[in-house]
Amino acid sequence: MMIYLIIALGLAWLFQSIFGFWQIRHFNQKFAEYRRLGRVAIGRRTGLFRAGTVVMFVIDQRNKIIQASKMQGVTVFSRVKPLKGFEGKYLLKIGRDDLAQHDRLTRMAIEDALKTFNIVTKGGDVPQKKTWLQKILSLHTKKRGEV
Repeated sequence: MMIYLIIALGLAWLFQSIFGFWQIRHFNQKFAEYRRLGRVAIGRRTGLFRAGTVVMFVIDQRNKIIQASKMQGVTVFSRVKPLKGFEGKYLLKIGRDDLAQHDRLTRMAIEDALKTFNIVTKGGDVPQKKTWLQKILSLHTKKRGEV
C-alpha cells in the first residue's frame, strides 16, 4: 500500500514539474514576443495559497501602452491572456479609475509594475522581495532577539 502512495506522489511531482516547465516556457515566449514590440514593464503579486498574478505592459518610447496582458491562477495551467482597457493609455498616468475594474490581485500587480518601472527609469535597483521562507525565518530571529 505504501509503495502506491510513493509512486503516486512521485508521478504528481513529475507532472507538476513538466506542466510548470511548459508554463514558464509559455511566459518566456510571450515576454520575448513583447520585447520585440517595445519595452516591457512587469509587475507581480505572488500568492502562496491564492492566485498569483503577473502583468506585462508593452510600452513605446513615450511610455504609451501598446499591449497589456496578465497571467493569473493557482495552477500550472494558467496562461498569459490579454488585459483589456489599457491600450493607448500612458503607463505613468494609470489612475484609480483604470484599476477599479480589475480584481484586487491584478490591481496590486499593476501597482507593482508602476513602482518597479519608476525605480528602473530613475536608475535604481529593484529590491529583492523576500520569499515566504525568508519572512518566517526573519520573524523567528526577531522573536529570539537576534538582528
